[in-house]
Order: sequence, then structure tokens, then C-alpha cells
Amino acid sequence: MIDARKISACLLLSFMTINMNAQKVVKLWEGNPPTNNEISEPERYERDGGWVTNVTVPEMSVYLPDKAVNTGLAVIICPGGGYGGLAIGHEGVQFAEWLNKQGIAGIVLKYRLPNKHKEIPLDDAQQAIRYVREHADELGIKENKIGIAGFSAGGHLAATASTHFASTGTSTRPDFSILFYPVITMEIATHGGSKKNLLGDKPSDADIHTFSNEKQVGVNTPPAILLLSDDDKSVLPINSIAYYEALKKNDIPATMYIFPQGGHGWGMRDSFTYHTQMLTLLQMWLKNIQNKQ
Repeated sequence: MIDARKISACLLLSFMTINMNAQKVVKLWEGNPPTNNEISEPERYERDGGWVTNVTVPEMSVYLPDKAVNTGLAVIICPGGGYGGLAIGHEGVQFAEWLNKQGIAGIVLKYRLPNKHKEIPLDDAQQAIRYVREHADELGIKENKIGIAGFSAGGHLAATASTHFASTGTSTRPDFSILFYPVITMEIATHGGSKKNLLGDKPSDADIHTFSNEKQVGVNTPPAILLLSDDDKSVLPINSIAYYEALKKNDIPATMYIFPQGGHGWGMRDSFTYHTQMLTLLQMWLKNIQNKQ
């Protein structure tokens, strides 16, 4: 007979092994978060700890570069998973470790899954930005060089944080965004699972409009780079194209690379045909961000 408790313990150990290089793990909220996502099942780790579901306690795993190469840049990373789970391995920890090699702090955000409570992921992303900005000195980070990255539904969260932010108090505006094959719209071209998990079965027209980020871009939206595949059937490229066009209409610096093949969800997997080229292009873009005042 399979012992479920032993399996769960092994998967948790796998996650802890993935996470062991983090210098710091930060509980995102002091006390209870502002909203309960009403998930009652315990967190579950699968795929050697690289996939987590039922997230109710948000936290950040902070990966800092060697001081000798530190650029002062930081990126808060939102893994994808259709707002129903988090691909915290190849779309989280592995990206943070790559950023460290570029002299950039990588901060993996284990955000709460919305379970049809639309405000929850954004609450967590904004709180993460606040924390990093308020603790910038101790982390060796420049307050005006804090970006956000996201993959798929995590890309939707990163784009939402880039278009819905508070300027009063500690600013929650990211200074730049990195969007990998992101869900952008909640209209016809959306990813159905992400939309349902975020907005529920019968979302209002107002919610669809608010969370269609191509409609929320303004003159203060931060610069962005978008990376995706032309043959992505899960999240159609029109999502990224619409966001890029909205940025350009508002004179926001934007870069977009559409690779001929690759489908969806490649993240940091080197099996992606254009893995090396993608990282080279991203590295060049990040150096440009670093050099801008």
C-alpha cells in the first residue's frame, strides 16, 4: 500500500532541496493576509518539488548574487501555473539562480492561488514589492531598480502589478517587467483556466476590463520585455502583441522577441530550441536597464 504521508514528505524534502540556496525565506504578511483564499487543503508539492498547489501562506525566497558582481538590480519572480498551481522550479528557482550569475537578486514569490478571489495574487505581488523596496539597503538592492518577472499566468500577475500600483506610501510600481509567454487579456484571446481561477465562472464585464492588462497600460507603466513562441497554442501570442502595442501607444520602452518554435511553458528548460539565444537577448536587455539612470 502507498503511504501518502511518506510521498508528501519526500516531495517537501525535494522542494526544500530546490530552495536550499536561498539566503532568506520571508513570510510575506505579518499576521493574516488581507483576504482569505478559502483553500482548506494543505500545500502539495509534486514533480520533485517543482510544482506546488493549494498555496495559502505566501512567502518569498531571496537569492542574492555574490557581492563582487552585484549590480543592485532585483527581480521579483512570479511562476506560472494557470492560477491553479505554481511551476516554482523551472519558472522560479532556476531563473533566480540565472539572475544571480548576472549580478541580479532573484526573489521567487510563492503567491497565494486566488481560488476565484481576484484580488489575492495582486495583493501578494504588491506586498512583495513593498518589502523589497523597504529592505533594499540590507539586501544590497537599489530602490529604483526593482523589477518583476512572470511566466504565463505569472506573467499576467506581473503585468497586473505593472498596470495597477500604488504611489502613496511605499511605491508598489515595478521599475521594469520581464514577461515570458504571458496571459495578458481576460477577453476572447485569454487562457481559459487562468481566467476562471482568477475571476470565477461568471466574471463581470468590469472585472474582465480591469484584469485585461492591455487596457490598463498608461504613461507610468514600466518598460517591458516580452519573450514567447509563435506556435504557442496555450496562451496565444496576441496576448503579448496587444500589451506591446499598448506600451508603444503610451511611449513606453518595449522589446518583444517571438521565437519560431517552442510552444508554451519552456521557462528555463534547456530543451527549448532557442534557450541560449533567449537568455543572451534577455541579458543584453537587463544590462541596458542597469545602465539607465
